[in-house]
Amino acid sequence: MGRMKSAGSDGSEGARTDPLVQLSLEQLRKRTSMKWRTHPEDVLPLWVAEMDVPLAPAIVAALHTAIDLGDTGYPYGSAYAEALAEFAFERWRWDGVRIEHTAIVPDVMMGIVEVLRLTTDPGDAVVVCSPVYPPFYAFVAHDAREVIEAPLGPDLRIDLHALEEAFVRARSHGRRAAFLMSNPHNPTGVVHTHEELETIAELARRHDVRVVSDEIHAPLVLPGAAFTPFLSVPGSENAFVLTSASKAWNLSGLKAALAVAGTEAVNDLRRIPEEVGHGPSHLGVIAHTAAFLEGGVWLDELLRGLDANRQLLGQLIEEHLPNVRYRPPQATYLAWLDCTWLGLHSDRGTAVPGVIGDIAGPARLFLDEARVALSSGHVFGSGGAGCVRLNFATSPTILRQALSRMGRAVRDL
Repeated sequence: MGRMKSAGSDGSEGARTDPLVQLSLEQLRKRTSMKWRTHPEDVLPLWVAEMDVPLAPAIVAALHTAIDLGDTGYPYGSAYAEALAEFAFERWRWDGVRIEHTAIVPDVMMGIVEVLRLTTDPGDAVVVCSPVYPPFYAFVAHDAREVIEAPLGPDLRIDLHALEEAFVRARSHGRRAAFLMSNPHNPTGVVHTHEELETIAELARRHDVRVVSDEIHAPLVLPGAAFTPFLSVPGSENAFVLTSASKAWNLSGLKAALAVAGTEAVNDLRRIPEEVGHGPSHLGVIAHTAAFLEGGVWLDELLRGLDANRQLLGQLIEEHLPNVRYRPPQATYLAWLDCTWLGLHSDRGTAVPGVIGDIAGPARLFLDEARVALSSGHVFGSGGAGCVRLNFATSPTILRQALSRMGRAVRDL
């Protein structure tokens, strides 16, 4: 695939060759995944974290080779961890991925559950910074842990004072506790700074809280920001990272992820039950390995396209939804839109977060009246009611259609 040409300031497809402009709406509607089958065909789906892109050529080649060989048995070896280590050094100049400090897990969320089982017991507390990825609530609660929120600040960054207060609550009555962090943060797209992460590590040490960092969006840091792996900061040695190529290369249907332990957490990691390692797909391991090893050029083109879409989205919001508050994300392909001015969130104040398909408030309005599917803010926890999360990993054409529809729906109120 050739290098991407300079994108026009309006995000027009004629000026772009990134993966986001290679599939038509008609082609996308042939897909049978959750994004494209949950809603009727007249709905533009900009909700769940699937991208409207073809697979990277390197991944296609690796999968075809495996299929041609009939290589569809059980996963084996350390190629995946080795690929992550190489990618981490090339992208972030971090050489902290030790192969013997990793374990393969079915996917990031199942890996998080297994790590939390190593570091906490039923009835213990897990701190999250709300609003945050809904499965953090669902998976933790389903495993009999208490979720304690440390709400983000008005700037959508981690409020370190609120975080310390949550740590104190979590450790009350002698309980063990963990901090489940989204790094970069989903849904806001904030990239935590090295200084912020250092402070988090220090607070966690002081209060004896184990940090589990979800870094699945780490390859998707956009121009203007720099990613810091949590395990690279001082004081993080007893923490864990969960990651995969799933979000950056659109591989959520090919299950495979890695848990990475800090140097003081390796013995804990070794206690993961053997059967957990049987959960990942061999084809998933092959695909994720190829992504980290050979998918860099494709990823660079994607990032340029996402940057153009990020800018285009800001222009479209200003044109069609000028009362919406939008902070362009520093990472991910997810935009957090504050629509509280619509006044449609007052009945969701006590809603239970975590149910991804639950739709209320502005998301319900935009689905019913604009036929645009977005993620409802209330499922992201405290601070989410009245907001929506929009997935802009699509073509500029679809993005324009969606925002135009949303603008008309608001004007018709």
